[in-house]
Amino acid sequence: MIKVMSIFGTRPEAIKMAPIIQEMERRKNEIESVICVTAQHREMLDSVLETFNIIPDYDLNIMKKGQTLDSVTGIILQGLNGILEKEQPDMVLVHGDTTTTFASALAAFYHKIPVGHVEAGLRTHNLYSPYPEEANRQMVGNIAELHFTPTMQSLKNLLQENKDPEKIYVTGNTAIDALKTTVRKEYDSSVLHWAKDARIILLTAHRRENWGAPLKRVFSAVNKITEQYPDVRVIYPCHMNPAVRGLADEMFGSNNRVRVIEPLEVTDFHNLIKKSYLVLTDSGGIQEEGPSLGKPVLVVRETTERPEGVEAGTLKLVGTSTENIVRQVSRLLDDNKEYERMSRAENPYGDGHASERIVNAVIRYFRNKEMGESISA
Repeated sequence: MIKVMSIFGTRPEAIKMAPIIQEMERRKNEIESVICVTAQHREMLDSVLETFNIIPDYDLNIMKKGQTLDSVTGIILQGLNGILEKEQPDMVLVHGDTTTTFASALAAFYHKIPVGHVEAGLRTHNLYSPYPEEANRQMVGNIAELHFTPTMQSLKNLLQENKDPEKIYVTGNTAIDALKTTVRKEYDSSVLHWAKDARIILLTAHRRENWGAPLKRVFSAVNKITEQYPDVRVIYPCHMNPAVRGLADEMFGSNNRVRVIEPLEVTDFHNLIKKSYLVLTDSGGIQEEGPSLGKPVLVVRETTERPEGVEAGTLKLVGTSTENIVRQVSRLLDDNKEYERMSRAENPYGDGHASERIVNAVIRYFRNKEMGESISA
């Protein structure tokens, strides 16, 4: 029996790891699943676990007020040491590019446990954009034994870094798998009643590299858009970090067409995307989720590690210039043909079966390994 430990700690990681954990549960005669959460994000993580009915075997519960990247890394390394010694999994699965991802992969490496990297191969080739995610995923890529890439572009990135092509699997993105669980035909909420008969812009903005002046420019653009378009309402599930929340309260406090709300549970969030007219974001996963639900996504960042969406026409990189954001949003609000072109562009991120491919690849890897060892013996 293969024992696989999944380690994650943030809301986006949980959403994208949940379908893999569910797939391993369906195949418990072939694979033993052990779940460890770091709780790098406590409240937001817990809501996802509840939505997908996931009960962790281990919970490091590391989240502390004012935590720093180095403190998070150190605490995770120390916390995982005893767990990995006790469980001795055959493989550790990590997702994406968070500090939890990097620290968990490093801990597994110290214990000589192979690492499988879900959503591998994303690159901007700028270590500080996004920060610290780009460095995290590159470092995990150098540790990982198996790389599960969402797209062909991610595969090409890894091949350019001389990764073994036999250990790279193009699977699609598990975010698409998750939507099958969360999106409902009939959905309603109080915030939708507030925005009734309006065109909804869903805003998500929290990236560390956007803190300060860039975020202020984004918020200024939102205020200008609501001034120019009376039929627009903006819903902003706001990150809990004081650096983000304080500025949002300051700049949107007197704007009755912007509703700043608490972070949403994953079911509410995915259904809110579905009900929105367009998405304005600096987030990562929503660049995959929005196109999957037929929504144009404008990315308020200077770089994106998801160029496939830009090439396909489902995403547009607009930066953090107030003037450019207003111009690009206005185009989608005024030009029906441009809106239809973006909303109907082919989604490049998969067919909803990524989790099956990942679990198949893990099982195949260990079967091949056993065969190789028996032949050499």
